[in-house]
Amino acid sequence: MLLLLRRLLVTLVFLAVLAFAGFYVLTDPRLVSPAPEVGALPAADIENGRLLFAAGGCASCHATPGQDDRTRLGGGLALASPFGTFRAPNISPHTRDGIGNWGVQDFVDAMAAGVSPGGQHLYPAFPYTSYRLIPPKALADLFAYIRTLPPVEGRAPPHELSFPFNIRRLVGGWKLLFFEGGSFRPDPTKSEAWNRGAYLVNGPGHCAECHSARNAFGAILPGMRFAGGPDPEGKGWVPNITQSENGLAKWSAEEIAELLKTGFTPSFDSVGGRMREVVRNMAQLSDADRAAMAEYLKSLPAVEGPPRPPKSG
Repeated sequence: MLLLLRRLLVTLVFLAVLAFAGFYVLTDPRLVSPAPEVGALPAADIENGRLLFAAGGCASCHATPGQDDRTRLGGGLALASPFGTFRAPNISPHTRDGIGNWGVQDFVDAMAAGVSPGGQHLYPAFPYTSYRLIPPKALADLFAYIRTLPPVEGRAPPHELSFPFNIRRLVGGWKLLFFEGGSFRPDPTKSEAWNRGAYLVNGPGHCAECHSARNAFGAILPGMRFAGGPDPEGKGWVPNITQSENGLAKWSAEEIAELLKTGFTPSFDSVGGRMREVVRNMAQLSDADRAAMAEYLKSLPAVEGPPRPPKSG
């Protein structure tokens, strides 16, 4: 009997080691989320990089809190979540504290695959799940623009995450389950404007990251994409932006484009919360780009999102 128990224990230990080794291999950052190879690229288009910087809301998270210069990307903004508090890092061109020593491939790895230059997984609180749709040439333009901004000294505080969420390797398991790579592919059956809007909404604009309900692992529920839900930071409710009656069904494309430019709704109310920052960013785009985003949003099928809790009091 004792010999049988020993053999059983040895077998269980062996299986555990084998499972750990398999998990470790499968969650290798370069294996589970390979980034596109940059290779030789044309000269960077700084103006396109500036527009992507605005559309992506880079300053909204990475500008140093407590000062008004949106080009000082010293990071430090606290982003609350059910898993703990994330801190936006310094992405200024500072060679020690920012990304001044990164190459273009390092930047593409981070933006399109969620992998740091040191080969670690980045947490998906950084929306590379959407930024992956930006093609390498456009990411190189964005990187070139960021390199024109002032270097900011000082590193952001570390994330404050509880166990086991502080184990970065587990992000590899999350990617296995929920992360899909690949740049944006236009739909040949749709118009050029619709495709431009689809790219801006799903890629740089990463609208679904806030306007979608998530599962217990923090991944967007595919059937609830754009249908609204609890604010990811626990600060209220994010509205439905599909063509649901509770969403944008009664809005015209022109009214959606106007909101993206001015922040005013058809009823002359103004947006609040983080949406004010979004409007500040989208106002820097062209009228044509905002119209394209509106055209795409008007094409979304109606999806009834999760029930909104009743207002207290």
